[in-house]
Amino acid sequence: MRIPEQARTLAGRAGTEAASAVSLIRAGAVGVESPLRLVRALQAFRAYGPAGAALSIASQRHPGRAALIDERGSESFAELDERSNRFANALRARGFVDGDCVGILCRNHAGLLDALFGAAKLGARTVLLNTDFAGPQLADVCAREQVALLVHDEEFTEIVAGYQPPLGRLLAWVEDPVPATEPTPTDPYRLADLIAAGDPGTPPRPRHTQQIVLLTSGTTGAPKGAPREFGTSLAIPGGYLSKIPLRSRRTVFVAAPVFHAWGLLSAVIALALGDTVVLHRRASPEQALEILRRYGCDALVTVPILLSRLVELGQPAGGPLRVVAVSGSALSAELARRAMELFGPVLYNLYGSTEVAYASIATPRDLQAAPGTVGRPPYGTTVRLLDPAGRPVPAGRTSRIFVGSTIQFNGYTGGDTKEQVAGLMSTGDVGHLDEQGRLFVDGRDDDMIVSGGENVFPAEIEELLGSHAEISEAALVGAADPDFGQRLRAYVVRIPGASIDADGVRHYVRSNLARYKVPRDVIFVDELPRNPAGKVVKRDLPES
Repeated sequence: MRIPEQARTLAGRAGTEAASAVSLIRAGAVGVESPLRLVRALQAFRAYGPAGAALSIASQRHPGRAALIDERGSESFAELDERSNRFANALRARGFVDGDCVGILCRNHAGLLDALFGAAKLGARTVLLNTDFAGPQLADVCAREQVALLVHDEEFTEIVAGYQPPLGRLLAWVEDPVPATEPTPTDPYRLADLIAAGDPGTPPRPRHTQQIVLLTSGTTGAPKGAPREFGTSLAIPGGYLSKIPLRSRRTVFVAAPVFHAWGLLSAVIALALGDTVVLHRRASPEQALEILRRYGCDALVTVPILLSRLVELGQPAGGPLRVVAVSGSALSAELARRAMELFGPVLYNLYGSTEVAYASIATPRDLQAAPGTVGRPPYGTTVRLLDPAGRPVPAGRTSRIFVGSTIQFNGYTGGDTKEQVAGLMSTGDVGHLDEQGRLFVDGRDDDMIVSGGENVFPAEIEELLGSHAEISEAALVGAADPDFGQRLRAYVVRIPGASIDADGVRHYVRSNLARYKVPRDVIFVDELPRNPAGKVVKRDLPES
């Protein structure tokens, strides 16, 4: 008997939810609960969505435990929950209504989470803004997303001056933390003052649950808004925890920007587990190492560039570090090998995008067998490599990466969306699978350089150059050439004291790759321009 497609889809989703529930139970997010606590958990989910419910449930289970530590101290789960109540109630008293939008422009500290969870209890559209924005870019995004209230750190005061939100601004992090006297109408209120004046009671249930708008990185153009309505599905935390073994009541250092999907997802999951989350606004490698040691962190959530700097220090973190999880930009095979030599087999590499969420996660076993891999998809996620006609390609052949799951987004706020084929969404990357089904990302599909009729993907050459003993990192672009159409140009960062020159760079590539992959131009730079997630912004590389 042929099973209808709709029935198969429903069965697949039910299986995903069941597997996700098992992952959450194994991680300690759910235990033997009293009927009253279960009722309250369900009510919180229905009222405030996943983010608000995660905090409410954790505060019931671990009220006195430290939920958050930043540079100015710690807050318990009960305190963080109450602060979000006060935030929501105070904004309602100032005229905030269902459907209004909160913009957050903050580095990693308690104020960001106060605003995030408070917005959840308002049912607000919540836009997480990039701390690298210039004034005009921020104004454009805020106008497009119709930001009604803007929460920002004091350091961004000049940047936000070009946008006047209808409900004003709140200062989240100020250099002088002493509470202000009564603010004047023309000055931004301090978030701390607003929270102190708010009602600590449980806010009324909003008409809508929170919609979080994540912004694309904008490395190749203007950032787009990717709204997400998470509903009550367990698929996102369940898939994450099925591969990355965060566990309840541990300490997790989130050293990735929380305004990006990777940092946000990790911080909210850790808090839902009852973990203590450690944040720092701009941790240097030395400060990051000190934080890991001081708090005896069980897990580090970071981006490859900070991991690289930690590896360069060459000092083990010490203590009980069980998980080092990275995402946000490419993790090179060489860095994976060096990180596992230093920290042990505790490295996890998540590959995904703002639009598709996560696509695959490499475990330590994957990375030991194939250091350049991004692993395999978790339960409930499908990855396919498709040719231009939409047909699957065999293992080993580079082609476009498509992902299917119940957690991909439904389109940008501007109305367009990513290309889809048979329900699978393009990541914008190209890659290949090995014979064991492990995925490798070979580069962006729009990064391909055609030089002399040959197709070149920069990632392969960048990976090779990064493995040279005298090269810290490298980036490759195409430059216009009258004879070849494009020629390869390499930007190279040497390690301190290195003597390798342009001829040495070209010789190294020629000795390991095809001749058409040898860069004709080699430019040495002190560092590569990066966004806060660690991705190289190639348009900011110098011309010469």
